[in-house]
Amino acid sequence: MTTAPSTHRSPGRRRVLLALAALPLLLASTACGGAARAGGGGVGGHTDGKGATTLNVGDQKGGSEAMLRAAGELDGLPYTIRWSTFTSGPPLLEAINAGAVDVGAVGNTPPVFAGAAHSKIKVIAGSHSRSDGEAILVRKDSPLTSPAQLKGRSIAVAQGSSANYQLVASLNAAGLSPKDVTLNFLQPADALAAFTRGKVDAWAVWDPYTSQALDQADARVLTTGQGRVNGLSFQVAAPAALADGAKSAALKDYTVRLRRAQDWVFRHPAAWAEVWAKATGMPEKVALDAVRRTRGTAVPVAVDKDAVASEQRIVDTFAALKLIPRSFDFGELVDPRFNSGLPPSGTAPRIYGKAR
Repeated sequence: MTTAPSTHRSPGRRRVLLALAALPLLLASTACGGAARAGGGGVGGHTDGKGATTLNVGDQKGGSEAMLRAAGELDGLPYTIRWSTFTSGPPLLEAINAGAVDVGAVGNTPPVFAGAAHSKIKVIAGSHSRSDGEAILVRKDSPLTSPAQLKGRSIAVAQGSSANYQLVASLNAAGLSPKDVTLNFLQPADALAAFTRGKVDAWAVWDPYTSQALDQADARVLTTGQGRVNGLSFQVAAPAALADGAKSAALKDYTVRLRRAQDWVFRHPAAWAEVWAKATGMPEKVALDAVRRTRGTAVPVAVDKDAVASEQRIVDTFAALKLIPRSFDFGELVDPRFNSGLPPSGTAPRIYGKAR
């Protein structure tokens, strides 16, 4: 592990460290959420809509609720949504497994861990985003210019996260394996401190941390997950909710509203960045960068056989690395009833002007 400690941190660098460390880990789960538990159960309980049917929706700060509200999609709900806020994808899926939550949004990795733990969940909807925000970062003054040069180097990454998978895929593409590097399993706040102090050579991370490190922590991109990771995120529901006729109908309507809200985000990136920044406490410029780089590019897609095959590769990779206790058939987690009319999971994400 590289140990080139800095002997002095300027007030400006200290402010950057504090700002990034304070960026809520709640943001992480949409893009990743791995083995580490980021806290307890849901907080909240406020409601929207009216009607005899109630959907208990798990969310993360600055997530589905904020997006739906900004897009006007919570107006005229013919059913009630009771919101609960979770710190990350894993505890949200634990609540779904326990029957406390009917549906919630997570990234491509939490269902892998939940499935390996025999959780009672069903993946019912998907979206496909660009993966430019899934990046391996190095400092601007680093001599590293290609992933192949990571051999023998130390890399910070959140264990079991989407960044963990992206790192493995990037190493493989460069002819390396995790055994060729020193992995430092750190959550973003600790990884940031190690990165800025020169105690690791690189940092594998996801947006909005990528955008903030590029903007404020003297980082540059060594490589991204574009073309190496699937860029998928999911709506995951409780089997009991899907078996209830009224709740199933509400779930269908809810996923349609989410699709329209995502369309709104793409058309109004600055307006959404302002809302997202206020909801999470990140700088508005960083939020807009993350929207344009990753978050605003999502397109709703079917959870089809290609999506299942792509997730199966994550399952098998993490099982081989002993990050999950077993391999399993990811297709067993999928309920395709809401796929009708949606494009294939490999449909290209949207893009704002020139690729970044």
